[in-house]
Amino acid sequence: MTSPAGTYDELQAEIGRRFPTLSRQLQRIARFALERPQDVALDTVAAAATKVEVQPSAMVRFAQALGYDGYTDMQRVFRDRLVERSHSYRERIATMRKGPEAPTARPNAVLRDFVADSIANLSHLEEHVPEDRLREAVRLLARAPRIHLLAQRRAFPVACYLSYALAQLELPVTLMDGVGGMVRDQARTLGPEDVLVAISFRNYSPDVIEIASDCHRRGIPVIVITDSSVSPLYRSATVAFELGDPSDRPFRSLVEPICLAQSLVVSVGHELDAKARTPRPARTSGKRHGK
Repeated sequence: MTSPAGTYDELQAEIGRRFPTLSRQLQRIARFALERPQDVALDTVAAAATKVEVQPSAMVRFAQALGYDGYTDMQRVFRDRLVERSHSYRERIATMRKGPEAPTARPNAVLRDFVADSIANLSHLEEHVPEDRLREAVRLLARAPRIHLLAQRRAFPVACYLSYALAQLELPVTLMDGVGGMVRDQARTLGPEDVLVAISFRNYSPDVIEIASDCHRRGIPVIVITDSSVSPLYRSATVAFELGDPSDRPFRSLVEPICLAQSLVVSVGHELDAKARTPRPARTSGKRHGK
């Protein structure tokens, strides 16, 4: 039997890998663990179980399903993560929101609340975007014969921005907007060397999940922007960006995915510029001089 994950990143990947095989109850605990790792780190097993609305024994079974002896053994991984990220913007802002200036229904207070949350989310964006994945996504986009962009509902503005910005780089781009219910017909135009960028957050768009899965089966590279490694979109990814799932908030901020999208576009621009500056090898003429 292999050893259980020793770091949070390893544990996150293991949860994503095992998620489809877990029972519905353990899947609910898995989502809680990924969405609220601070609670897992600090709460007793009974307190965490109350928040998930399961029995404490279910929390222990979840830890054991991941190879740990018990909940406390797994909890150490979450506590180590918390120590590494102590005094983050999110904790500071959460403290501020509980104070006398906590937001009310006034428009300026609502704005202040969204600004605070956006700053907190952006402060953690780099943690969700490993450099190797960013480089691979840029490489795929820069070399693709055509880039297809797929998103629906609240994620759609991110695809719209990518469509506009990549087109400014004179790259061939298709925004799969599904006008007239034609999104599946648009998906049939993807060639084997094209790239699909699929964006969806919980609650996930069924069309996006199905089309991404079909492209994965066909061997077409899929760049995924989603919330976590237990997202159904994650399993279809050639390159995946998991931006976290702030399920305690009624609205998901688009600041993070837009910032990631802008980073991808600018990086692709640099890649194309570097390629254009690389001198091509001189061609040798077939003619002989002196004749």
